[in-house]
Amino acid sequence: MAAKHQRISQHYSGQVKNLVRDGFGVYVYPNGFFRYEGEWKMGKKHGHGKLFMKDGSFYEGEFANGEIEGNGLRYWAHSGNSYSGQFKSGELHGCGVMQYSSGEKYEGEYCYGLREGHGFLLDKEGHTYEGSFHENKKHGEGIMDFRNGDQYEGDWLLDQRQGHGIMRFEDGSVYEGQWRNNLFNGQGTMIHCSGVAWEGLWINGRPSGGASKIVIEGGDVLEVFQGSPFAVDVHLQTDAGDMATGENGRVLQICVGVKFTGYRPTSSSSNLLKLIEDMEEKPIPTPFGFEFISYPLMERGFESGDSRGAAPPSAAKSGFAQTDSPAPEGEWESGSGSHGLGLGGGTPSYLDGKTGCGDQSENGGSTSIIESFSETGNLALPEEESHSANQRVEAGQAKFQNLMLAPPPPDYKPYLVMDELEKQKAAKKPVGKGPSEKLPLSQEKSSDSKTSVGSRVGTTVKKEAADSRSVRPGEYVIMVKDVTNPPFLGHTLPPAFALLRVVPARLKRRGSRAEIPRVKS
Repeated sequence: MAAKHQRISQHYSGQVKNLVRDGFGVYVYPNGFFRYEGEWKMGKKHGHGKLFMKDGSFYEGEFANGEIEGNGLRYWAHSGNSYSGQFKSGELHGCGVMQYSSGEKYEGEYCYGLREGHGFLLDKEGHTYEGSFHENKKHGEGIMDFRNGDQYEGDWLLDQRQGHGIMRFEDGSVYEGQWRNNLFNGQGTMIHCSGVAWEGLWINGRPSGGASKIVIEGGDVLEVFQGSPFAVDVHLQTDAGDMATGENGRVLQICVGVKFTGYRPTSSSSNLLKLIEDMEEKPIPTPFGFEFISYPLMERGFESGDSRGAAPPSAAKSGFAQTDSPAPEGEWESGSGSHGLGLGGGTPSYLDGKTGCGDQSENGGSTSIIESFSETGNLALPEEESHSANQRVEAGQAKFQNLMLAPPPPDYKPYLVMDELEKQKAAKKPVGKGPSEKLPLSQEKSSDSKTSVGSRVGTTVKKEAADSRSVRPGEYVIMVKDVTNPPFLGHTLPPAFALLRVVPARLKRRGSRAEIPRVKS
C-alpha cells in the first residue's frame, strides 16, 4: 500500500504507511526542543533529513533506523563549531572536517567523537600538525610546523614531544635525538646556526657537561720574548672542571691590551688633558684590579726560504707563551731592552682590520691584510690596526698560533699619555749639583754642547728607530671572549684573562731560558 500524506497526531504531519510515519514528514518532539524534517521508514527517521534544535544548532544528513548515521553536517550554536563528515550512532566517527570558531581546524579520523588515527590539525596559534592522534591528543609519529618557522618531526606522547625526533629551527639550527616532556632529554646532537655543534647527553633542554667557562692554559701569567711570536691554548670547561669535549665550533676571540692608568690631570697640562679626552675606547675591566685599553695584535707569517724563520710556535705551558724561533740576528743594545725588531723572518699580517677588542666578527673568521716592511725596515701599519683574532673550538679546545704584538702605532694614545706623564715626572725632579772643579766657561760650554748634542742625537735616533719597530717590554693583558653569533642556546661564556709579560729580547740573546724570570701559575 502506498504511503499517504495525512496527519496522524498533533506532532507529525506527513506521509504514513500502515498508520506509521513512512516517507517524508515533519515531526515536532513533545519537549519542543527538537524538530525533524525528512525521510521516515516504518516510524523511524531513515534516509536524508534535517534535525533542528531550539538553541539554533542543527544536523543535516543521513539517518538510519532513527539514528544519525552516515555523512552529514553538524552545527553547534553555542560554540559556533561545525563538522562535516561521517557519523555513527550520533557521534563523530570516521573521516571528517571540524571547523572551530576560534580558527582551529581538524581534518582527519574520528572514533566516537574523539580524534583518533591520522589527521591534520591547524591550532588557534597558527601551528600545524599532521600525524597520529589518540583520544584527541597528538600521539605517535607526526610533523608539527610552528608559526615561527620551526618544525618538529618525530614521536609524540599525549600532546608532548617524547621519544626520538628532529627539530629544525627557523634560524637553521637542527637538533636530532631523544625528547621527554617537550625538551631535549637523552642522547642527541645539535648543530647550531652559529656553527656550534654539541653531541652528547641532554637534560631538560641543556647539554649535560656543556661548557660553562673559558680557561687559558698556563695560568694567570704568560711570558714571551720581545718581538717573538707566541701561541695561546684555550680550553672550554664544565662546572666540574672537565673539558667540554663534546662541543665544536664555538667562536673565541683573543685580544691584547695595555693597562689603563685612569689618570685625570689636576694641572693645566692641555696636552695631557687633550690626549685623555681623545681616548674614545671604553676601558675594559679585568679580574686583576685594573682596566685595559686594546693593543694592536698581528699574525706572524713564515717565509719558506727565510733562514731566520722557525716552526709554528707551541702552546703556552707552565706559565710561558714562548716559541722556538730564534732571536733576530744583530747586537742588542744594553739599554732598556726595547731596541731591535724582533720579528725574525716572514711577513706580519693584521687580522680583521676593522675588528676592535670589544667588537664581534660576523662570521667568526679572520681576514688577513698583508702589510710588509718598507725599505727602512719599519712596519707599515694599516689605518685601522687589528686588536683581535678569532678561532673556532674543536673538541672543547682552541689554539691561537703565530700571534705577535705589533709595534705601537704612532698615534697610540695610551702610550702617548704614559710618555707625557713621564715627561712631567722628569720635569719635577731636582737638578743635581756638579763637581766642585769646573772648566773654564767657554770650554765647559763647548764640551757640554758636544757631549749633550752627540748623546742626545745618538740616543734619540736609536730609541726612535727601535720604538717604531718593536713592541715595548712590560706587562700586557690577554682576553679571550666568546663571540659566537648568535650565542649558543642564548648563552655567552664569560671571558677569560691572563697577563702577558713581554721580556726584553736581549735576555734571549745572552743565554738560555733559565735566565728569564718564570712565573708559576
